[in-house]
Amino acid sequence: MAFAIKPKSTVLFTGDSITDAGRRAENFPYGHGYMRMCMDLITARYPGHALKFINTGISGHTVRDLHNRWTDDVIRYQPDWVSIMIGINDVSRWMNKVEGQSVSPEEYADLYPKILDRVKKETKAQLVLIEPFYMSIDHESGSYRSNVITQLAKYQKTAAKLAKQYNARYVRFHEMFQKLLKIHPADRFCPEPVHPNATGHLTMAHEWLKVMEW
Repeated sequence: MAFAIKPKSTVLFTGDSITDAGRRAENFPYGHGYMRMCMDLITARYPGHALKFINTGISGHTVRDLHNRWTDDVIRYQPDWVSIMIGINDVSRWMNKVEGQSVSPEEYADLYPKILDRVKKETKAQLVLIEPFYMSIDHESGSYRSNVITQLAKYQKTAAKLAKQYNARYVRFHEMFQKLLKIHPADRFCPEPVHPNATGHLTMAHEWLKVMEW
């Protein structure tokens, strides 16, 4: 199969801290995470593609935040591809009932298609949706971590449904890590359940590229 991204395309990644990865600070403008690694690996294999890459991830953001900044941080660039990973802050704030920031599964399911509609109506971009993940194998103990896994499934179900509805490529990071955690301890990929280390980000980059038929 041919690589999905055509030459001279603009590829935009957006989301929360996992995509941000320091791109607004010491690792400006691309961050140090999976987005930067995808860019570098694509450049290494397809140097003649002359692609333009943009990272507009912002640490701490939810789908509500994406909805609020969508014109400035996505639509204005008129990208050819838009890759979105969002959801882990939504579920954590919902569980912790953070006032003014809590995003319920219902609100997530309401706002997410609204930003996807705008991509379809206002750009020519193709979509890549990424499954939000949580790095834990604790599913049934009743602990906070097991409750996150349970609640996160509601948000993941919405993301998967929207990927089919909008004919988007779907990258299953949570499923990938669950398989890897049967072989390796979580610390191999992530020092805590949310923010991956370099190995975790590289594993994510390879999974993203595999879905794009790199």
